[in-house]
Amino acid sequence: MFHWLEKHPFFFAVGVFLVISFAGLIEILPNFAQASRPVIGTAPYSTLELTGRHVYIKNSCNACHSQLVRPFKSETDRYGHYSLSGEYAYDRPFLWGSKRTGPDLWRVGNYRTTDWHENHMKDPAGVVPGSIMPAYTWMFTNKADVDTAYAEQLTVAQFFSVPYNKPVPMKDGSAKVVKMGNSVAEANALALAEAQVIAADMKDQNVKDAVARGEIPEIVALIAYLNSLK
Repeated sequence: MFHWLEKHPFFFAVGVFLVISFAGLIEILPNFAQASRPVIGTAPYSTLELTGRHVYIKNSCNACHSQLVRPFKSETDRYGHYSLSGEYAYDRPFLWGSKRTGPDLWRVGNYRTTDWHENHMKDPAGVVPGSIMPAYTWMFTNKADVDTAYAEQLTVAQFFSVPYNKPVPMKDGSAKVVKMGNSVAEANALALAEAQVIAADMKDQNVKDAVARGEIPEIVALIAYLNSLK
């Protein structure tokens, strides 16, 4: 058999290719499957956080901000630990991006606060001198669409086995349970409860009044999403 292959270079090359390909798959696929699983500390988005993610996408924030810290010292020094594939297990769609008119935001929850985001979204250049980012003042009056976020939660829970209402291990050894409502009304109630915590740290009285009336401005949902990026 081997003498025959030595006399037929083409078939020898094909055989070598098949052996290397098979060995490569055996080596790569298990590691890839393991790396793509949620890493410890990665939890599904809450209803309010997912609502904020929709606001983020709707306003094309990912057109200027990437969400992928690459494994280079210049990036990890600025943004924190480089991104791991398992951290994106609950992202649909991914918002990696390559355009960085503004900084990468994948770790922004580690170094920015609710108060900072509120001021920055109102007057970017006043917070970051020289910034070319526009003000997003309409987010302070537009009402967030919680119903659509809840519809997405129902879909991913059913078809992708996203662990809502189940304990998810965290880095400190504890477990976190991200609740998903059993109805649209319950989902809105859960989002409102989280919004009240966010609004308590904000200064805009109109936002506070809206949340007190049971409404959730887009800015509150967006801040909840940005705070979750750690």
